[in-house]
Order: sequence, then C-alpha cells, then structure tokens
Amino acid sequence: MNSIEEKCKKKGVRLTEQRKIIAEVMSESKDHPDVDELHKRVSSVDKKISIATVYRTVKLFEEAGILEKHEFKGGKARYEQSPDEHHDHLIDINSGEIIEFVDKDIEKLQNEVAKKLGYKLVDHKLELYGSKIKK
Repeated sequence: MNSIEEKCKKKGVRLTEQRKIIAEVMSESKDHPDVDELHKRVSSVDKKISIATVYRTVKLFEEAGILEKHEFKGGKARYEQSPDEHHDHLIDINSGEIIEFVDKDIEKLQNEVAKKLGYKLVDHKLELYGSKIKK
C-alpha cells in the first residue's frame, strides 16, 4: 500500500512540514482514528500542530481522495487511508473496535441483488454492527 505522503505527491497535494507529520501518523494508524485521536497522536510528534490544522488537513486529504471518511453510527467521523482494495466494516457496538473484512459471497450477493433489480452495481459501502458473542 502506498503511504499517504506518496499519494499526496501523485495527486499534487502540497505537503508542509505539519501536513507531512499528519500524513505519516495517519499512514501508521492501524485503526480508524477520529480527528481528536489523530491530533493527540500528532501532538506527541509536534506540540505546535493545532486541532484546526488537523481538521483542515484531514478535509484536504479527503477531498483529494487520499483519506476516506466514515460516519459510523453513534460516533464521531473516523478516517482511514483510502484503500487500494475494497473492504467492508464490522463495528463492535460495545468497544467501538472496527474490523475490516472482505467476503466473496457477500460481494457476489450484492451484485446479484442489483442485477435482479435491473442495475449494475458501481459502488457500495457495507457496515455491520454487532456485539461479541460471550463464550
């Protein structure tokens, strides 16, 4: 996967030092941080980066197609690097954990449903919400 910094260069997005730090921190994120969490992580690298700068940078990256915004139920907007390949999300309603997954059967079924209704599927977003089953 390309880093956010590489994607910025390809798309002609100018990177200031502060934007570079935000891009690096976001590239290293294994989760889907919201702006407050991202600001906290960025501040540990450079305390001078304001929350406003993080908001503006995230919006810029989102508009350039570098970051993807998710507005999962009951929470703040969260972000991830725009994926190179499609995936869906399962959100744990208790912990807030977000699990990315790909399921060929679900993908096939979605295409079949669209086709049955007279459509060609061009895009979709699937979010599943659940709670862990106690063993």
